[in-house]
Amino acid sequence: MVLMAESVRAEVKLIADIEYANVDGHSLQLDLYMPQKVERPKLVVWVHGGGWHQGTRENPRLRWLADEGYALASISYRLTDKATFPAQIQDCKGAVRWLRANASVYGYDADQIVAAGSSAGGMLVALLGTSAEVDALEGDVGGNLEQSSRVQGVVDFFGAHDFILRSKTQSEKTSTPGSSVYRLFGGTVADKQDLARLASAVTHVSDDDPPVLILHGTEDSTVLPDQAKRLEEVYQDAGLPVELIMIEGAGHGGKVFDEPQYREKIRAFVKNCFAE
Repeated sequence: MVLMAESVRAEVKLIADIEYANVDGHSLQLDLYMPQKVERPKLVVWVHGGGWHQGTRENPRLRWLADEGYALASISYRLTDKATFPAQIQDCKGAVRWLRANASVYGYDADQIVAAGSSAGGMLVALLGTSAEVDALEGDVGGNLEQSSRVQGVVDFFGAHDFILRSKTQSEKTSTPGSSVYRLFGGTVADKQDLARLASAVTHVSDDDPPVLILHGTEDSTVLPDQAKRLEEVYQDAGLPVELIMIEGAGHGGKVFDEPQYREKIRAFVKNCFAE
């Protein structure tokens, strides 16, 4: 596959509303952005944020990668009004398996996949990267169990990766009824510690996990920077490739994360993952 130069935009076809699974009558769908005139483009999967209780797959942050010759699948997953954890990660894994099973149908290359996401999606893609052998998180959403849900690279924008730590540093976000984390676990972290550990990427890091690129704002008060630093620390302890970019003055999201110097970091990281 030959990727487009940064200055050249590929024509991109959007194939919207593809159902990858149906769970209890709830249709789980994805949108596929396919660059035209690129033979078997490499695949990036985008997982949206929204505190696990809102957000949509529309307008994915890394849509620009499709302009540069990558296929991009932006997926939906069950929000917490439908199901509590681990439904969300099981849906993501089901989507990855479906994407591999249907690669020849749509014409992309799914042998290697990079997963990227922001906030709640950042937490989920980090789990995709670290929990390939964790049966409790795999599930059977959508079937295709002969396919692997393993990904070969992770781009995490300001996700949470250690909920036990978060219960100590942001107790109001993990113990308040109605908060995002409370909705995710169906209770407080104190009462759901086993589930909180299961949902924490740091719990599952092993020496065969893929490279990870983390982007986090120094002034993020929604998900504190200690979450990014904790994942970096555990990756480093395991001898795994990790790069943490702390964006000075940035909060929880914003246009600063789309600035050219950070796009270039993402571009180089994704290219390197597919070169492995």
